[in-house]
Amino acid sequence: MAKQAYSRRDLSFQLHEVLHVEDLSRFPYFQDHDRGSIDLVLDTAGQFADQLLKPLLTELDRQEPQLVDGTIRLHPGVKNIVRRFGEDGWINALFSYEEGGQQLPATVYNAAVFAMQATNYSGSVPPFLTLGAANLLRSFAKPELMAAFTPHMYAGRWQGTMALTEPDAGSSLSDITTSAEPTEEGYYRMRGQKIYISSGDHDACDNVVHLMLARIKGAPSGAKGISLFVVPRQRVAGGLPAENTQPQDLVSNDVVTAGIYHKLGCKGAPIAHLMIGGSDDCQGYLVGEPNQGLRYMFQMMNEARLAVGVSAAAIGTAAYYAALEYARARPQGRHIAARDVTKPQVPIIQHADVKRMLLFQKATMEGALGLLMQCSYYMDVARVGTGAEKERAELLLDLLMPIAKSYPAEMGVLSTGAAIQVHGGAGYTTDFPVEQFWRESRIHPIHEGTTGIQGLDLLGRKITQHGGRAVGLLLEEIQAAVAAAEGVPELRELAAQLTKTVGILQQTTMHLLGVAEQNHELFLADATLYLELAGLVAVAWQWLRQATVAQNALPAAHPDDQNFYHGKLMAARYFYEYELVRAPSLAKRLQSPNAVTVDMQEAWF
Repeated sequence: MAKQAYSRRDLSFQLHEVLHVEDLSRFPYFQDHDRGSIDLVLDTAGQFADQLLKPLLTELDRQEPQLVDGTIRLHPGVKNIVRRFGEDGWINALFSYEEGGQQLPATVYNAAVFAMQATNYSGSVPPFLTLGAANLLRSFAKPELMAAFTPHMYAGRWQGTMALTEPDAGSSLSDITTSAEPTEEGYYRMRGQKIYISSGDHDACDNVVHLMLARIKGAPSGAKGISLFVVPRQRVAGGLPAENTQPQDLVSNDVVTAGIYHKLGCKGAPIAHLMIGGSDDCQGYLVGEPNQGLRYMFQMMNEARLAVGVSAAAIGTAAYYAALEYARARPQGRHIAARDVTKPQVPIIQHADVKRMLLFQKATMEGALGLLMQCSYYMDVARVGTGAEKERAELLLDLLMPIAKSYPAEMGVLSTGAAIQVHGGAGYTTDFPVEQFWRESRIHPIHEGTTGIQGLDLLGRKITQHGGRAVGLLLEEIQAAVAAAEGVPELRELAAQLTKTVGILQQTTMHLLGVAEQNHELFLADATLYLELAGLVAVAWQWLRQATVAQNALPAAHPDDQNFYHGKLMAARYFYEYELVRAPSLAKRLQSPNAVTVDMQEAWF
């Protein structure tokens, strides 16, 4: 196990030096959070991770969940993690003081989550799922429904989930068949099945609360007829639970765990196959208005997509530090020019190709983290801001969400793969953690909307929404970063390169919009490649911001910080030299008239 999973110094740099996150205290909701309190949150998250999560990293992977007598059994340590998340206030930290929360900015919270998940991703998944489900109830449920369930969820006693996927309705949610029939008692009788439900059942808590999509009998077909329900695994006989409801007060709600999926990674958080209402005795409660479920659920899905990006960057970062530690300790070979075999071997970190792989990890993961923190900042302003400032943040966040989910997810897989390569044959064994990191990273391009779906969302919807206003705002943000970098002689070349690449992206976008008028299928055929191109520009923007701060800070930096800032500048140079240079070839493919993927016929495979 590597000694270090993430850089506390980099978190401080991203939050304080680049984003100036303490400026959020200008909003009354965040007024109690100054730099001191923010650093305390990050330090506390680090201690929590070291004490509770780190010791179980390998154990949770080796001792995977099992379905025993109808209940999924987890490693006993997960129960302590979930309980402590609730007791220490992590589940409701974003919420108001009146709800027992800390009114913490999402930017700070996501930085803390990043630290925890870099330390042990799968061990931290269940309570963060509860946060998303509880927030959905806060946003759309009637007060009595919220009061019945959220206190138990905040305390970590009851697990929260999002129950969407069905056997014949994965990403196509308009095809779900789970049904809800109203009764005179005020609840709905639920019937159906759900698959791939993360933490959908386990023994580390007293109950599970499913936020479930279903169709009320007689509702319109398709997406317009989907409603959202609270469906607990166990219920209180005769009505809604109360805040003082105890485990012995609960009875079965006819939600049966039919199976468990044995996953490639992330084994501390089980995935369940659920049968609902097999005995015609499952009670669910409508959240909000009928037929608005998909709209409500998109709030949780958008939050989950940003959370996926954070998780992916966290695992990729942990893999980077594991590879860095190994490369510094592993002697192998000698410098290219030194052929004297009597000389001692050198650590592999001194070889240029190993440095290339480490720089790839550093550049992609620290760049991804910068984008994620930027989006988190927009989320905070959108949440508590007003007027034009709020609207601007909302538009930028909505536009960047597909990139913030998919870029860390895709690059996280490559980062963990590079970590295995740095380790050589040792990386392919369970003696080192990087093979586990690769397995755990592989889910992120899939769940909460595959990379392909994110590409369709960006090109097919986000680019043209609101008359393209969000794109204009993003260009303003990038231009501001370019202007700041142009004032730093060492960075003018990078600024010019980003300006040129933005032009390439704009030209490609206009070309594709022209294609859309003639052939919509061809327009979206390579949406994933367009997403990749946009991701390169977005992360290059973040690296230019980080490089500007680092270069300006370097002359007066404390000796201990000199290496840090030099590392930032070299990582920025690497990104521009090795990653951003891929943009023209992507643009060429996107503007090519050769419609290979559209023209290919099924029979020809």
